[in-house]
Amino acid sequence: MSLGNPPSDDRPSVGRALAQARLAAGLTVDEVSSTTRVRAPIVLAIEQDDFSRCGGDVYARGHIRNLARAVGIDPEPLVQQYADEHGGTTAQVPVAPLYEAERIRPDRRRPNWTAAMVAAIVAVVGFVGFTAFNGSGGNTPSAAAKPSVTATTAKPSPKPADPKPEPTDSAIAAAPVGKVTVKLTADVGKSWIQVTDSTGKPLFAETLEKGDSKTFTDGKKIKLVIGDAGAIKLFVNGKDLGPAGTDGQVVRLTFTPGDPQAG
Repeated sequence: MSLGNPPSDDRPSVGRALAQARLAAGLTVDEVSSTTRVRAPIVLAIEQDDFSRCGGDVYARGHIRNLARAVGIDPEPLVQQYADEHGGTTAQVPVAPLYEAERIRPDRRRPNWTAAMVAAIVAVVGFVGFTAFNGSGGNTPSAAAKPSVTATTAKPSPKPADPKPEPTDSAIAAAPVGKVTVKLTADVGKSWIQVTDSTGKPLFAETLEKGDSKTFTDGKKIKLVIGDAGAIKLFVNGKDLGPAGTDGQVVRLTFTPGDPQAG
């Protein structure tokens, strides 16, 4: 999917119209992302008329509608403008969640060892009683009444250990409760990084080489400036947000303990 084409008339492009409306409403990219459940890097890309990260025209139109409503403007003219510039219809289709890989697997039903143990004991006692009764010809009740030692000492098989959950690509170390934890990984290249905490104190201001990772934690807020957003992969509060932006793009992001909202 290609980048958005510039409009043929005097009206602003779809992305520029959304960016202007957001600024006029006094909202940050993070606030719009939290409201719409659209990831911050995708919001930034759309405002720059880059729809290649939306996953197709259907999802792009859905994101445009959500962003327009969040900044207080009518979404339909923008959706129609996008359709005119990119082709296709403007029918509304729900946007699929972006974290399908993180769905929780249903727990396997555990065997009922108590019921199995009771059934085994009953079966052993019944077998011993039946054998004793037949051996005595049914005339010696004391033989059938004598309990079997085997029945009282029968033990169920040891309970197998619960299988350990397999790690996923998006999982990182559990984030402390009530804090914001941001992990930066130079996945495909190196990038200059600046990190500050909620008081404005610099935590990191260096180049993150390819293959390196850094993790930062604060009780209120982590602010980032990333020199090459396409080279850095973001993990925020245990969520894999993917690349911070496009190759060569400079982004400024802010995350709090409640971020991110899946979108």
